[in-house]
Order: sequence, then structure tokens, then C-alpha cells
Amino acid sequence: MSAARPLPREVDCAGHAVTFRLMTPADGPAVLAFARRLPAHDLLFLRRDISHPKVIGAWIRDLDSGQLITLLAWRDEIVVGCATIVRDPLSWSAHVAELRIVISEEMRGRGLGSLLAQEAFAYALTEGAEKLFAQMTADQQGAIALFEGLGFAPEAILRDHVRGRDGVKHDLVVLSHDVARVSARHEAYGLNEAL
Repeated sequence: MSAARPLPREVDCAGHAVTFRLMTPADGPAVLAFARRLPAHDLLFLRRDISHPKVIGAWIRDLDSGQLITLLAWRDEIVVGCATIVRDPLSWSAHVAELRIVISEEMRGRGLGSLLAQEAFAYALTEGAEKLFAQMTADQQGAIALFEGLGFAPEAILRDHVRGRDGVKHDLVVLSHDVARVSARHEAYGLNEAL
């Protein structure tokens, strides 16, 4: 996964045609509708509640600034998945990118999360990311397994780090992927040729 493939691009998710393309400012209303269909618990690992129009407006401004790149998954005319690559080119951690993946309930279990995560991972590498990380609540076992399948490893657990709308606090798991370190490990074990 050294280079992202051209977008837009159609993929098959268990018999459902899904199109991947980059988010544009015109997609704001569709992304807001997508966010409002998600269970509230799915939004806890995001820094902001994307089900609010003001947050979507800030997201679009961040797209324009280059701090965010968002890949959307469309089924027909509806957003069914979203992968955001977050980088701050002016920080001490300009080499690090955060991946945020959210999938609609109706498309779970069809491989969309894996395909979108792989696409975002490849895209982040083409943008120069040397280390990637993802975070989610500790009970999101499917999301944890998805990232571990991409070579991410647990790095931290932040106790009671997020509070849901119901006031309940949740632990946040941080997983990371050091691209050079994982590649060197694969090389040492002869996995690069096998993969």
C-alpha cells in the first residue's frame, strides 16, 4: 500500500457498489445526514460531535486548509462511510497522521470498513505520513480488530477520557502504526516478499 489509487473509484462491498471519492465543501449536507444516522456511541472517539452543522462547517474549513483529507464512501446518493486523515503540518508531530473511520450501521459486516481504512492508510502514506494512529472506545472491538489487521498495535489506554451524551465515561484506546518500524520487521522476517 505504498500509493493511493485514483479517486473516484468504485468498490464491491458484499454485492453493494460503493464509490470512494474525496470530500468537497458541497458534500456538507450529505455528511451531516450521515452523521445524524450514526449511533451516538460511534461518535465518541471523534474530537467533535459531527452531527452539528457548525462542526461540519469547521470540517469544511479544515479541508480547505489542508489539515484534513476526507474520503467518503457513497452508495447511490448517500454517504455510508467516511475516513478522515488528520495532520498538522506546523506541529512537532507533522510526520504523524490520525485516521478516523466511521461506517454506517447498514454497511457494517460487508468489508467497507476494511476497504476504507486501507484506502485512507495508503493515502496517508502518499501524503508523507511516517506514523499513523487511531483511537476508539475500548468496547469497539470490531474497530480495534480492523486496525490491528492493518498492523496497528495498542499504544495507550486513556481512562474515562470521553463522556457520552448520557454522561457515562468511556476509556479511549490509542493504536499506532510506525511505518518504518513495521516495514523493517516485515523485512527481517522475509514478509515483504510474501506480501
